[in-house]
Amino acid sequence: MKNLIIIDHPLLKRDLTLIRDKKTPSNIFRAVLRRTASLMAYEVTRDLVVRRISITTPLEKTIGHKVVHPIILVPILRAGLGLVGGFVEVLPDARVGHIGLYRDEDTLKPVDYYAKFPKKLGEAFIFVLDPMLATGGSATAAVTFLKQKGAKKIRFVSLVAAPEGIRLLSRNHPDVKIYTCAVDRRLDSRGYILPGLGDAGDRIFGTAE
Repeated sequence: MKNLIIIDHPLLKRDLTLIRDKKTPSNIFRAVLRRTASLMAYEVTRDLVVRRISITTPLEKTIGHKVVHPIILVPILRAGLGLVGGFVEVLPDARVGHIGLYRDEDTLKPVDYYAKFPKKLGEAFIFVLDPMLATGGSATAAVTFLKQKGAKKIRFVSLVAAPEGIRLLSRNHPDVKIYTCAVDRRLDSRGYILPGLGDAGDRIFGTAE
């Protein structure tokens, strides 16, 4: 798929192994997830447009560069919050919106319960963040909602993705680039990614049973 970008980097492979491992405790999971997000941010922003600006070093005037478009991060609650810190380290000027969606365990359809975004979405590059792209329902709903609010330049960022989710998001929003570190095998009968990494929200916040 033309809109799918797999970020293939040795350090990301190393960290993704730690994130997948069920023996990794929540505190280590959170720290590695934050580090992984920072590494991904470099690739996701690789083609951003910059303009030349004049600055003065301690020795003389020279030419520097500034990113043209403002950036807005939109984590899908709650697991997407685990990626925000790493992105903000690389993009300290980014503003952050939030969208709350949960998956109905019976229908596997997304249900929205919260949304708050910065103004002027149409002028910004928007990165929708969620560690997992599973069925694609929540991702598709989030992107649709953002477009209805005026967003035009949207990218979706996940650690792992299932083929089913990639197909659904691509079919509904072919203009949205999908960035991920790994395309996993498939979904199970409950809509969980195999091999996946479990419930990212529970592992981030230590709420697993």
